[in-house]
Amino acid sequence: MVAQTTFREKKVSLLMAAKFELYVDKGGEYRFNLKASNGEVIASSEGYSSKSSAVNGIESVKKNAADAVVEDHTI
Repeated sequence: MVAQTTFREKKVSLLMAAKFELYVDKGGEYRFNLKASNGEVIASSEGYSSKSSAVNGIESVKKNAADAVVEDHTI
C-alpha cells in the first residue's frame, strides 16, 4: 500500500524548502541569509542599521523574487 500525502503535508513541505535567517553581524548591522532546505546559503543581504529594515528586505525578496527577470551577462 502506498501512503498518500495530504495537501497540508505538501504545503508544510514546500514551506520548509527554504528559510530566511536574520542575524546581527560583528559590526552590529542586521543581515539575513536565504538558505536552501539543505542548509546552503543561496542569497545574502546587505547590512541594515535596524531590524525593521532587514525584515522589510526579507519581505521585498519574498514579494519580488518570484517574478524577477534573469539577465545573463555571460554571453
